[in-house]
Amino acid sequence: MPVSEICTRNVVCARRDTSVKAAAQLMREYHVGSVVVVEEMGEKRIPKGIITDRDIAVAVVALALDPEVIQIGDVTAGALVSVRENWAIAEVVELMQIRSLRRMVVADADGYLFGIVSADDVLAHLAGEMRNLASMADGERHREAALRKVLV
Repeated sequence: MPVSEICTRNVVCARRDTSVKAAAQLMREYHVGSVVVVEEMGEKRIPKGIITDRDIAVAVVALALDPEVIQIGDVTAGALVSVRENWAIAEVVELMQIRSLRRMVVADADGYLFGIVSADDVLAHLAGEMRNLASMADGERHREAALRKVLV
């Protein structure tokens, strides 16, 4: 199954010059733990980074930096690690594990923002699959019991 099936399409975004305080306010308003840093190209958005609530705590608050002055582009570190919308969920999980990331930006074939997927999204998907398997096993037992009742 492609990651596009489980990723969140409604992504909270901001430009690099957004203050850390404003990004934190976005996280609070939308009840999310990250904001994707984007460059806007008309109606399209190119993902350039991601800032998390942990980044704010470790890179700004812990160092007593002013969140109204520091911009999110100053806090995001290194090149953005992202995946394509057609990647299999297993491939995404493997990359998340290798890179020790809880969230991955999902881009379309042209590199534009498609969505975001978190470890929680993957866990919810897997839990649903496990419920389906358990239900199938339970249904099989009931079917077999009903069939044996008829044959007896």
